[in-house]
Amino acid sequence: MSNDLFHLVRERIHILDGAMGTMIQRLKLDEAAVRGERFANHHKDLVRFSDLLCITRPDAISDIHYAYLESGADIVETNSFGASPIGMAEMELPEELTRDLNYAAVDCARKAVDRMRKKDPSRRCYVAGSIGPTTKQLAISTKVEDAANRDVDFLEMVASYKVQVAQLVEAGADLLLPETAIDTLNLKSCLVAIAEYFNESKRRIPVMVSATFGTGGRTFVSAQTVEAFWNSVSHFPMLSVGMNCAMGPDIMRPHIEELAKVTDVPISCHPNAGLPNSFGEYDLTPSRMADYIEDFARNGWLNIVGGCCGSTPDHIRAISERIRDIPPRVPPEPIVWTRLSGQEATTLRPETRFTMVGERTNVTGSKAFANL
Repeated sequence: MSNDLFHLVRERIHILDGAMGTMIQRLKLDEAAVRGERFANHHKDLVRFSDLLCITRPDAISDIHYAYLESGADIVETNSFGASPIGMAEMELPEELTRDLNYAAVDCARKAVDRMRKKDPSRRCYVAGSIGPTTKQLAISTKVEDAANRDVDFLEMVASYKVQVAQLVEAGADLLLPETAIDTLNLKSCLVAIAEYFNESKRRIPVMVSATFGTGGRTFVSAQTVEAFWNSVSHFPMLSVGMNCAMGPDIMRPHIEELAKVTDVPISCHPNAGLPNSFGEYDLTPSRMADYIEDFARNGWLNIVGGCCGSTPDHIRAISERIRDIPPRVPPEPIVWTRLSGQEATTLRPETRFTMVGERTNVTGSKAFANL
């Protein structure tokens, strides 16, 4: 059924859920509540590792999923943002725990979906396996004096992602969502892991891809422009490409507009409910957030939309009601161009003039230039 999404997101705008962390914070759970009995004696603080609640408080997580479904969400994301071997190492938890976490995360979301389907059999709801960027970055060194130094290498990152991908798929996720990608190289390692798992298992489900951009329109760590980012990942067969987190819809607007100009696949966005104020709270009201999202939709930029940090079921309800009758973006037919990217994009279009590749002003490589 999940493969129907390739057609469905071209027929109407689908609604993604909102923030999980914001809703968990409202529960005001302390360290003991997050640990439960199973992790009561763990030596490291766990209160901020909310993925554990899928095991210690599955009822609470499932209720949050259900609240979003009641608000109009078509897709709910599993509470598995950090549930990879690298994530386990960060919290000094055993790698074997990843299986329990990912299976429990899918189960929490699936129970909410089943509960909604029982209430309203006409609803088509989906579980997206959320995959976070990890706390390690492949694009930057961890030592100022050694530019090549990395805490993990590319293949280690692929291996970590592959464990989580396999577990989310085998637990029953309908689609995968690598999100909040601040380092394109990390994201590419995740896409390699997904492709390897699909090829080896002969199983295939849709994949959404979502990156995080700063206010200047560049990915946070790899500092790529929107088009350069797209050129970096456009080879991968995806359900959608989009952006989430770091900014509210007002600041995200020009970047979504640019993405709509360069990509030939459906577009997703789930912005924050504005930027946090001095108290760490988000001030953008549901109605005001819906105003911005309606503008995105009426401009023909959206196929999937939801909320990130600070958003709640009230925000999702307002968005769902506001865009219900607005048609989705119609992606253009794919055009085969040579697409290259570093931090900037080089796309060789028909109108592109002669392009020279290489350093002509290099005294080592060019005797003629050295003699000038």
